[in-house]
Amino acid sequence: MNSVRRATQKDIPEILELLIQVDMVHHNGRPDIFKGPTTKYNGEQLAKIIEDDKTPVFVCVNDDDKVLGHAFCIHKQELNDNVLTDIKTLYIDDICVDEKARGKHVGKTLYDAVVEYAKKEGFYNITLNVWSCNPGAMKFYEAMGLVPQKVGMEQIL
Repeated sequence: MNSVRRATQKDIPEILELLIQVDMVHHNGRPDIFKGPTTKYNGEQLAKIIEDDKTPVFVCVNDDDKVLGHAFCIHKQELNDNVLTDIKTLYIDDICVDEKARGKHVGKTLYDAVVEYAKKEGFYNITLNVWSCNPGAMKFYEAMGLVPQKVGMEQIL
């Protein structure tokens, strides 16, 4: 049975492998923007992120404690902004399910755990960004109940 827990230092090698998969999805969709294959963070950066309570990283693991997916989160709150309210937002910076584990409810298990964490910690909402070159991710997030909050647009020159 799969379970979700906070990532630890021992998970870094498996998380790095997943980060390459994430990068390659984006690289294949937008090679003009994303280098490939690479990772968003290196091991040293990951170690600091994992230890910081303001940037919780969750991993979904199987019975053998193998990492099947991850969710990087960031606590966000704009205090005393002229326009924005002071709501606490949990931003999902990165979410990935190992390509070998897709279709086995790992993503839903991870997302449900993130929602429970956000509720427990008193967050108002959960936000994330999804690239339009990743329609599978968009479909997944919509199935989880997320709706567009804003749209980023571009014109390539």
